[in-house]
Amino acid sequence: MAEKEILPLADDNFIVTVLRQSTVYGFSPRMRFDLAINGMTYGAWKNRKLPLMRDGKQWRPMIHIKDTCDAQIFMLSQDSSKINGEIFNTGSPENVYQLGNLSEIVAKTVGEDVEIEWYGDKDIRSYNVSFDKIEKLGFKAKYSAQDGVIEILDRLNDGSLDKTIKTITLDWYKKISYWHELIKEIEIDDLMINR
Repeated sequence: MAEKEILPLADDNFIVTVLRQSTVYGFSPRMRFDLAINGMTYGAWKNRKLPLMRDGKQWRPMIHIKDTCDAQIFMLSQDSSKINGEIFNTGSPENVYQLGNLSEIVAKTVGEDVEIEWYGDKDIRSYNVSFDKIEKLGFKAKYSAQDGVIEILDRLNDGSLDKTIKTITLDWYKKISYWHELIKEIEIDDLMINR
């Protein structure tokens, strides 16, 4: 819906480019363990059990966080006539996985003793998109799922990263909403008393 409203604004004075990024993975300061590769890595590391939604045949395009940042910077350097009013899938063919195959890559990278732990009903959502358009401009992703798993493992192992309520987006937003409501109850004229 946002694209439908924003794309018509493109003109010679206002450059509009849509980047439809794949599912992001890898370490970031605002870490998310509710994304496929990141969540699989954490489960495999913590419990030696990798969580996988049934039946593992669903396709998902993925992109390393560094690659998606590079794609945005890349677009800023492009001739506006090539990107204005255009939509680009952001990712690479090498990073499109069936989740079952992806889970094997993650499990093998974490360690040989990791088991796949199936959960949920069969997920019928499946998608595979083309990245030809962005690659024709010259963008090429550099990182693989294994790269993301290794960097997350390094931080989990050295203790600089762990799963908290802040790393699960929906849970974190629910908590923020809860605290927002509590604060509203004790405010007077939209102000709180500071000690």
